[in-house]
Amino acid sequence: MSNEMKTPETDPSKLPWLGRKLLWLDNMKNVDRIVYALFVVCAGLVAADFMYHKHSYLGIEDIPGFYAAYGFFMCAALVICARAMRVILKRDEDYYSPKDVESEPYPEDQLSRETIND
Repeated sequence: MSNEMKTPETDPSKLPWLGRKLLWLDNMKNVDRIVYALFVVCAGLVAADFMYHKHSYLGIEDIPGFYAAYGFFMCAALVICARAMRVILKRDEDYYSPKDVESEPYPEDQLSRETIND
């Protein structure tokens, strides 16, 4: 077994079917196009919210763009809460190491070491 790192496959014919179909996403220009298209779709949906009558249950639902703003602020709140929880729940890198099996020395009688006689 060699210690060489594997390089990504460069020949598209050797990739699986789905890999060949998604190969166009390797180009960052195409990823940027997807993001811009999503911005346009979101802006179009917010604009469409101004053009139709909603049969709302609560008065706040009549505000145009309410659901877009609500979704944005709730997503931002999730990110902020996750960052706060990370501070509380984060542990040191070696937090589990005193009780970890990997930190125990391997039994000498189970090691297959060769002795060198001079």
